[in-house]
Amino acid sequence: MKAIEVTGTLDEKGQLSLDRPIENFAPSRVRVIVLFPELTEEAETEEAEIDPDDTPIEEIKASLRRALQEAKAGQRIPLSQMWEGIDVE
Repeated sequence: MKAIEVTGTLDEKGQLSLDRPIENFAPSRVRVIVLFPELTEEAETEEAEIDPDDTPIEEIKASLRRALQEAKAGQRIPLSQMWEGIDVE
């Protein structure tokens, strides 16, 4: 069995809607494990936030493609300029 991780939303009827399609798999039945965030008393009424570090894979791939195209086109920033404005303690 192969596992992948995707995010989605559970609606008021208990139906799961994925944030993005699952690609490169043939139509088939699947097993689903749903992980609910543990809510604090303060957050029980608020919608759970998605971890900002969980950048979707497609977004990462698109960013890498753009970076590669920019590098091939000579659109690079010298390393010495990359550190300008960054305060290192």
